[in-house]
Amino acid sequence: MKAQSYQDLILWQKAMDLAELIYKSTSGFPKEEIYGITFQMRRSAISIPSNIAEGRSRNTKGEFLQFLGISKGSLSELETQVLLSVRLNYLTVEQSEKILSLSSEVGKLITSFQLKLKN
Repeated sequence: MKAQSYQDLILWQKAMDLAELIYKSTSGFPKEEIYGITFQMRRSAISIPSNIAEGRSRNTKGEFLQFLGISKGSLSELETQVLLSVRLNYLTVEQSEKILSLSSEVGKLITSFQLKLKN
């Protein structure tokens, strides 16, 4: 059965889980980082499901592919920011592993969707 809405997509749901995890994980970051890495991580995390939703709501496969590409770029940004947060001791290795595991799952789902749309 074809997904009726972007909200029906497992990809979007997992991306939303990732965004929620980022918000919770960054809540303990230093106050001086509120407009720094905290903001950047949250922005990147929000961008992923937002672009999936926008792309799914567009008229063509080509547009959807473009927005999936943007989501994938935001995912790479987020992964980089997570790794930096570990180096800065803002996140523990355990926290980063949980985030990066979910991130990897989202990345695989994006790639799978891209391949499906191209064929």
